[in-house]
Amino acid sequence: MGGMSGPYVIRGSVSLPEAELQWRFSRSSGPGGQHVNTSDSQVELRFDLARTEALPEVWKERALAKLAGRLVGGVVVVRASEHRSQWRNRETAAVRLASLLAEASAPPPRPRRATKIPRGINERRLRQKKQRAETKRGRTGKDWT
Repeated sequence: MGGMSGPYVIRGSVSLPEAELQWRFSRSSGPGGQHVNTSDSQVELRFDLARTEALPEVWKERALAKLAGRLVGGVVVVRASEHRSQWRNRETAAVRLASLLAEASAPPPRPRRATKIPRGINERRLRQKKQRAETKRGRTGKDWT
């Protein structure tokens, strides 16, 4: 089974350090053939976000704040059991962890700047509104016999 196809890039030149990843394998649940239920194909990947030195401090603080509900003692846990192959589940878990950390450590979006509606657009809207009201007012059945 050779090395992993990493490094798994979080963003820019920052990637997941192989030394800080803890892997655990267990039997996958669910239906399968004779071999599937006996092989350890489910993967659990743990990454100690609170103690890592791989992420810049600002990113780490952001990620800790955003993932606070998902952390257990400062550790992020990702599971993968979609594939029958342990190797593919390892790849899936690592990619999932990298994207989770990239999303959690991303800077917040810029606040929206409120803009004023141009006068011409507002006047046109009011003119169309009046015209529509006149059309509806003309539909009253007072003149009909």
